[in-house]
Amino acid sequence: MQAIISDFKQLTKVGLSLSVVFSSVAGYLLAIDVVNYFILFLLATGGFFMVGASNAFNQIIEKDTDIIMKRTQNRPLPTGRMPVNIALTIAILFTIFGLTILYSINPKTALFGAISIFLYTSVYTPLKAVTPLAVFVGAIPGAIPFMLGWVAATDNFGIEAGLLFMIQFFWQFPHFWAIGWLQDEEYKKAGFNMLPMGQKDKGAVKQIIFYTVIMILVSIAPVLKLSGSFYIHPITAGIITLLGLYMLYFGVKLHKSEKNIDARKLMLSSVLYITVIQIIYVLDKFLH
Repeated sequence: MQAIISDFKQLTKVGLSLSVVFSSVAGYLLAIDVVNYFILFLLATGGFFMVGASNAFNQIIEKDTDIIMKRTQNRPLPTGRMPVNIALTIAILFTIFGLTILYSINPKTALFGAISIFLYTSVYTPLKAVTPLAVFVGAIPGAIPFMLGWVAATDNFGIEAGLLFMIQFFWQFPHFWAIGWLQDEEYKKAGFNMLPMGQKDKGAVKQIIFYTVIMILVSIAPVLKLSGSFYIHPITAGIITLLGLYMLYFGVKLHKSEKNIDARKLMLSSVLYITVIQIIYVLDKFLH
C-alpha cells in the first residue's frame, strides 16, 4: 500500500502540485476583502487536480526518455511499477475533477485551468525534444496559478491578473535555466535541449541575468499604482528588490564561474524568491 501511495505521489508530483496551490491561494487572497473559505477550498482542490493531471500526462508521454535520465529513471512508469493505462486513467480523472471543480467557481477559472493542462501536455512536453524555445511555452502554464487565484476571486482577467501572470512568467526563465544548467548532460542524453541557444556557456547566463532583471522590475511595478487594485507600498517594493538582487547575485556569480554549485544556489534562491514575494504581497495588502 505504501508503495502504491508513493508511486501515485510521484506520478502526480504532489510537492509541485502543492506549490502551485500555494500560488493560487496567494493570488486569491490578493484579490479579495473577505475570504470565502469554500471558494478557497475549491480553488486549492481544483488547482491540485489540474497540476496532478498535467504531471501524469507528462510522465506518460516521456516514459521512454525518463528511463535515460538518472533523475527520472525511478519513476513509476519507466520502472514498470505502474501500467500506462492506470496512469492514463488517473490523468483523465484528475483533468475531469480539476476542471469541474474550477468551473464551479466560475467558467473563466476553468478555462485557464484547461489552457494550462493543454499547453503543458500537448505543446511544451513534445517541444522539449525539438527546441530550447519549449521553455517559453512551458512558462505560460507555469505562470497561470498565481493569476488563477485572482480570476477565481473576481471572475475577471484584468490588468491585476495580467501582472501576476507576468511576474511568475518571467521568474520561470532563471529558475528553469538554472535547473537546465544543472541537468544539462542528463537532458542531452534524453535528447532535450533546455538551455537558451542550446549551450552551457556565458551566453546562457546572460539570458538568465536579463530575465532576472525584468522579473524584478515587473515584481515592483505595482508600486507605481498603475495596475488597478493591485498595488504595493514603497517599503514592500524595497524588500522585493533586495530579494531580487539576492537572486541576481547568484546569476552574476554563475556568469563568472560557470560552475554547477552557483547554478544550484541560483535555483534555490529563485524558489525562495517566488515563495517569499507571494507572502509579502499578501501581507502588504492586509497590513495597509
